[in-house]
Amino acid sequence: MSFDRVERLIGRSNLEILAGRRVGIIGLGSGGSFVAQSLAMSGVGRFVLIDDDVLEAANVVRHANDLRDVGRPKAEAVADAIRLRSPAAEVDVRVGRFEAYPDALDGLDTLVVAVDGELTKYAINEACLKRGLKAVYAGVYARGEGGDVCVIRPHDGPCYACWAEALRGEVLVSRDADDALDYGMIGENGTLEAEPGLWLHVVRVAAAQADMTLALLLEGTTAARAYPANSVIMANSALEIIEGEITPPYSAVWVDVARNPACLVCGDGAQAQEDISLADLLDSDDGSFVANG
Repeated sequence: MSFDRVERLIGRSNLEILAGRRVGIIGLGSGGSFVAQSLAMSGVGRFVLIDDDVLEAANVVRHANDLRDVGRPKAEAVADAIRLRSPAAEVDVRVGRFEAYPDALDGLDTLVVAVDGELTKYAINEACLKRGLKAVYAGVYARGEGGDVCVIRPHDGPCYACWAEALRGEVLVSRDADDALDYGMIGENGTLEAEPGLWLHVVRVAAAQADMTLALLLEGTTAARAYPANSVIMANSALEIIEGEITPPYSAVWVDVARNPACLVCGDGAQAQEDISLADLLDSDDGSFVANG
């Protein structure tokens, strides 16, 4: 496979850097499968793929793989798709939950989090904090009406827990009677309870997640690109992202969420901040939140 066009865009030396970068991807469903193959087609050369699910026929209309892979573990199917596009790529496949592979996150340059379960995201967040591992999270809203992507840099900005507290009113971190972290959850199955959307709507969010991951991998190089904030909220259809304002289809709002020093996960051990809405953050004048249209 020739990466000539990628090389012309970012330069040979930067392409060589990407070839040596090691990216972990947890969740190889509709979004994660697209991110994995997009990064491989952009020159990333080393992957750790983690997923505990099997590709079913019903998944194919929202997945980068097709009917030929039905019945196979998604991680194995996506690994083969990567190799077909980039035969030199090194792909480490882990079939199962990430908790079953405590070493899987070691030695990564960055992590892509493409799972639906919010509780799993919080567990991943804590694992990343322990390792100082940068991660890119994404979520798709009900019926694919929009989605968000955020870059989490441990102890340099918010962790995923205080980010979610700031932007998702359903989440409030506290401690239970046994002094364990309790994430005020969003639905009985621990997800955002989103109704499924079309794959093309998922892919728009996943493309932003892949691009922001690529930007992290190229930091410090001549091909580095800066983004205006650590989070982007996208509208696939007309969407009220900011209370009282309608964001048109195919538009986005950039927001900078600051680290909460009182976060029970990454903060100083004080009580978690009170539940706060996006409108409250936009109206605040303490510099903790900045919106960029």
